[in-house]
Amino acid sequence: MKYPKNELAQLVIASCIANGVKDVVISPGSRNAPLTIGFTQHPDIQTFSIVDERCAAFVALGMAQQKKKLVALVCTSGSALLNYYPAVAEAFYSDLPLLVISADRPAHLIDIGDGQTIRQKNVFENHSLCNANLTTGDFEENKQKLEDAITICTKQKGPVHINVPFDEPLYETVPEILTVAKKEKREKPLSFLDEKPLDVEELQGYADIWNAAKKKIVLVGSHFPDDLLQTQMNHLMKDPSVLLFTETISNLSNSKVINNIDQLLFPLSDKELEDLQPDILITLGGLVVSKKIKQFLRKYQPAAHWHISAKTSLNSFHCLTRHFEISAQLFFSQFFFLTKPKTSTYQEKWLEVKKQRKLAHAEYVKNAPYSDFKVFDAILESLPKKNMLQLSNSSVIRYAQLFDVAPSLEVFCNRGTSGIDGSTSTAIGAAMSRNKQTVFVTGDVSFFYDSNALWNQYIPKNFRIILLNNSGGGIFKFIPGPQKSGSLDYFETPHELNASHLCAMYGIGYDLAVTEEELTVSLQNFYADTNSAKLLEIKTPSQINDVVLKEYFKSLS
Repeated sequence: MKYPKNELAQLVIASCIANGVKDVVISPGSRNAPLTIGFTQHPDIQTFSIVDERCAAFVALGMAQQKKKLVALVCTSGSALLNYYPAVAEAFYSDLPLLVISADRPAHLIDIGDGQTIRQKNVFENHSLCNANLTTGDFEENKQKLEDAITICTKQKGPVHINVPFDEPLYETVPEILTVAKKEKREKPLSFLDEKPLDVEELQGYADIWNAAKKKIVLVGSHFPDDLLQTQMNHLMKDPSVLLFTETISNLSNSKVINNIDQLLFPLSDKELEDLQPDILITLGGLVVSKKIKQFLRKYQPAAHWHISAKTSLNSFHCLTRHFEISAQLFFSQFFFLTKPKTSTYQEKWLEVKKQRKLAHAEYVKNAPYSDFKVFDAILESLPKKNMLQLSNSSVIRYAQLFDVAPSLEVFCNRGTSGIDGSTSTAIGAAMSRNKQTVFVTGDVSFFYDSNALWNQYIPKNFRIILLNNSGGGIFKFIPGPQKSGSLDYFETPHELNASHLCAMYGIGYDLAVTEEELTVSLQNFYADTNSAKLLEIKTPSQINDVVLKEYFKSLS
């Protein structure tokens, strides 16, 4: 084995090993050579080489999303580091552990005109949990900084930045590497059983308020699939005074759940919205996609809003009255011992409205013309059971909110910052980390924006991309503002691009559908085993997509 001679690089690598780091995504460069040599040579580390730093960071984010553990990133100095920022911000708001390790020039070379040099210290300060700036020559202080940074990244679930200055020479090697005493392994992984329970007497007061209320809404944003939480939500639905609103990426299902929020809310009159107004609102999970639910709860605020999260307090509706700093699983494990069902017609009434919406939805889908809307229904109907479904942002995630998704599917989307950048890279990172087929549904603007995501050798053969190409991003035709502005072309980014040449360049199978009949044929064998990843590009008529969607919402009344 060959390891870097540089002592600081040895300490960084040894600290990572001691603290259980297993996966490192590296982007090529020279200043990070000591780290690259050490990580790639160490038998306890699995390394991945991804050239584009922005893509590399999102791939690592997708890996962290699925592995539920820290993934490290390594890059060279200069602007390379700044390309990590979109994924760092996403990790910060999605509670995903990214360990960013950047090589830097030594302090005496900063701001003197030396090449590939910027002010790297604390560059992610606004969107990171910890920033460890190492220095040359202080072993014990650097060791402690590394220990603290990796521990925070692991336990608090978020991005951490370690900046490491290297002077030349960079490529000298030695046959052995420094060792740092490994942290004692826990007998079991962290779970809600490791948390401190809430005070029962205090919780009883909230339970009394809950038990007296006749109208209660529980709203779940993005959430990783969780069997215990699913069981708890099933129990919750036995209370006739409770409505459970879930988003597609909540990964929760129940016949009594309001799982298509906009479908329910869009046609409601002011009087009906006032009748829906809850006495109590409980929120949990990550950020919420539905703009309609935000508008509704901000205007028709509950008397009490309790948010449950061990980490983050989200006052999304400007009426938060209590943040329970605890996991939802532990909260409900305690809360259910103190609650009892309340006689009410609240759930029954709104589930009947949901039933009528479903009938109207089915009728409209049956007669809808070929469009983004019609295509999305076909895609969801075609998906094999128990797959992982990754969704891009903008129109795609919003279309997904209008349809029922099979409970066996695991569904994910980057909703921390809701950006279109990095969706493909994230899906690839997720696919690399799970032994199941991953289907990624994306829009054209998001796909072409992140096309460098395909520039790596790790894409699984069973990875599938479904590209809805409406020639420019149809969401801006649905929003009234851009069309009235006189500058629609600058919002919508019209184009005549297709993905065939990209797929040929990267060795990805390609198919094209431009009619409903072609789509039906293409989907029949799209998910079958092949020797490479595959992309299905679906061209839709950009001039009618917004009309079809607007007519859909009218049809629900």
